[in-house]
Amino acid sequence: MAESFIFSIAESLTVKLASRAYEEASRVVGVYDDLQELKNSLSYVKAVLLDAEQKQEQSHELQEWLKQIKLIFYDAENVLDQVDCQTLRKQVIRDYGTPKDKVGRFFSSSNPLVFRYKLAHQIKEIKKRLDKVAADRDKFGLQVIDVDRRVVHKREMTYSHVVESDVIGRAHDKKKIIKLLMEPILDNNAGYKHISVIPIVGFGGLGKTTLAKLVFNDKRVTKSFPLKRWVSVSDDFNIKSLILKIINPLSDFASSTGQQNLRDLEIEQLQHRLRNVLEGQKFLLVLDDVWNEDRVKWVELQHLISVGAQGSKVIVTTRSQSIASMMGTVANPYHLKGLSPKDSLRLFVRWAFKEGEEGKYPDLIEIGREILKKCKGVPLAVRTLGSSLFSKHDIQEWESLRDKEIWNLPQKEDDILPALKLSYDEMPSHLRQCFALLSLYPKNHHFNSFGVASLWGAAGLLPLQSKDKTMVDVAHQYLRDFMARSFLHDVSDCGTFYFFGIHDLVHDLAVYVAKDVCQLVNSNTQDISENVLHLSFVENGLPYSSIKTSLQGVRSILFPVNNQGASEAFLDAWVLNCKYLRYLDLSDSTCETLPESIGCYELEVLPEWLSNLSSLKFLFMAGCPKLKSLPSDIHRLTSLQVLRIINCTKLYGKYEPQVGECWPMISHIKHTDIRK
Repeated sequence: MAESFIFSIAESLTVKLASRAYEEASRVVGVYDDLQELKNSLSYVKAVLLDAEQKQEQSHELQEWLKQIKLIFYDAENVLDQVDCQTLRKQVIRDYGTPKDKVGRFFSSSNPLVFRYKLAHQIKEIKKRLDKVAADRDKFGLQVIDVDRRVVHKREMTYSHVVESDVIGRAHDKKKIIKLLMEPILDNNAGYKHISVIPIVGFGGLGKTTLAKLVFNDKRVTKSFPLKRWVSVSDDFNIKSLILKIINPLSDFASSTGQQNLRDLEIEQLQHRLRNVLEGQKFLLVLDDVWNEDRVKWVELQHLISVGAQGSKVIVTTRSQSIASMMGTVANPYHLKGLSPKDSLRLFVRWAFKEGEEGKYPDLIEIGREILKKCKGVPLAVRTLGSSLFSKHDIQEWESLRDKEIWNLPQKEDDILPALKLSYDEMPSHLRQCFALLSLYPKNHHFNSFGVASLWGAAGLLPLQSKDKTMVDVAHQYLRDFMARSFLHDVSDCGTFYFFGIHDLVHDLAVYVAKDVCQLVNSNTQDISENVLHLSFVENGLPYSSIKTSLQGVRSILFPVNNQGASEAFLDAWVLNCKYLRYLDLSDSTCETLPESIGCYELEVLPEWLSNLSSLKFLFMAGCPKLKSLPSDIHRLTSLQVLRIINCTKLYGKYEPQVGECWPMISHIKHTDIRK
């Protein structure tokens, strides 16, 4: 698995180390000089990480180098968390501690002198490891790139030709688009009443381009639009390039002097030629695969083509709902859906068998029906799986593919996973990390934005609350960004939060990019990566004792499935080892007594050792109606940002005032969430 989002981790570490608040905290703890040295080493490595991330696919050795760096970064984050916790602990002891607390602290591992010595040793060890790895950076020929301006390589240029008989299941969609093309233009609210823009939108692999080709080549369309042009936009919405692509096939000048002469013209000359070509003509322009979100560029092109005759139309294909809204003039963009099961099977058979031979293999066809469940009607996924089985008639091969996740299959450049990953690569780094954590929920999960926001916040992926925005506000903006990229579906806006789902193939992509960082644990799990950061348990009765694991570095533990909560045995065996745990969801816990565990239906008192989880930021508990009190030392959870208690009726109204006193340092959190 190629290493991802390492640069963003380095950037967050650098920003934190350079902040005034953190510099003051490090002076209080007594490790300021040590951290400044670490920051210098970090900056030396960070300078080449963007180049390394782009080149890693071609070098296994470079991938391993990045993997070592990522592990060092994780250890560095854990060390910085200790500085935060110690600073907050000092203030809580100072403001709320008794003499007994202070004496006990002097003789404990929290003694400032002992803590400073141990922490300084850890920082020096991390710096030593980082310097050792950094010494190898030059052998890879990496360039220094300070700002993340990486170029995402979009797909190849498209063309308008299509064999209609090869396209399955799009007759209805074609009819709908042609109807929109033939309708008279009433008003597009943009001042160009004689030109209409029809967006076709959906995530990669749904067949937007294929549908546009079908429409473009239809005889009725050709008759209605004397002038037609197909422009493959893809990676660059450059006005000069777009003008060239529009006028070159139409202009006699191009045929007599050649394409190169056209390129030599200034933009002023080119726009005159474009207007001369289009003026008074009723045209159809297809802008295929648009990624540009700069409205100024679109308005500029819109002005140039506005000289066309009444009834001219533009079809835009895009993955982005925000682009569709920006460019479209019809009431609603055309959201392309997946194929029906019947059409999916027809397409699959066409790619998996030679023509006419499918009738010889009824058993394979039945397995094929099961395989198609992975595709959820996405044509490119159907083609990917079908073509991987072409001329293979061994039933075991088909069963093997049926039982694999799609992201485990070999992928060519024009297969489904690369098509989806293109949208992921185009996202800013903060969104890529948040998207990866969606892999912690099972397929077909019904998400709510509060739970997702809490997980992202605990992972340190959301900025702290400002005067204008809470962390939940920022999380909602991130979710709207995912919606705009067609990564979410079935979204319900409930005002203060969202419900939503993600397509199975998008979930496969999240699992693919999050591998080695996130892991779902089920009955098939034999071991857990020692470097995993986030764990999700999705089945009851798992044999925890037989799973090989080392959980010290784990930061999140989830139980996202209803009625699948933590058991007493699990908590005893696993949670206490999680030294850097930040997020713990104990909803639907199944234990009855908890001498050494957390949360259950019968539970009346939480164990005092809960207060030892000093890195914990979010604690969720639900379904504990007999719970009477929280640990007396809960103020020691100095990193805790949100305590959410649901259906714990004996706590209602009892802790809200005291909780505000327990966490005096978390002024950036709106309020502690204790609700029914």
